[in-house]
Amino acid sequence: MFKSIKIMAKLKISDEWWTAPAESESGNLILVTGRRALDNVIETGLYRYRVEVTWPYEPDAKGLPSFTDSKVMEQVTDALNNCFDRDPVAVLTGIYTGDGQRNWVFYTRSLHIFQRKFNEVMTPFPTLPLEFEAEEDPDWQEYREMCQCEVAEGED
Repeated sequence: MFKSIKIMAKLKISDEWWTAPAESESGNLILVTGRRALDNVIETGLYRYRVEVTWPYEPDAKGLPSFTDSKVMEQVTDALNNCFDRDPVAVLTGIYTGDGQRNWVFYTRSLHIFQRKFNEVMTPFPTLPLEFEAEEDPDWQEYREMCQCEVAEGED
């Protein structure tokens, strides 16, 4: 008798993004960037933990980062995406920039492995004043709320 072998195909994770303006409670501009089409990831039920990584920075008059900080933020974002594209233990779902902070939002299968991978990615970068918050969010409530910020094509 043959044992049933369950092979999980590599999960296809969308690389489609959108960006829309929002406003902070203090009235500053927040640029919200979200990843589209993640229903297949949500449906796996594996990515139960939401991790928010915050980088507070010295804002300009509009609450946005300096050119230098924004370049490092872009490099960190690219490095994190590359890492988790190769090993999808986590999915970067949203990025919020403005009002003196950059927030990266991830959904992960394992907090421990996420932490290890994140630290590996950050090794070449200067020490950054990052703050971490994690909680269970199996229904992806934050992601669903963020998606409401997307401006539909043709909307002004």
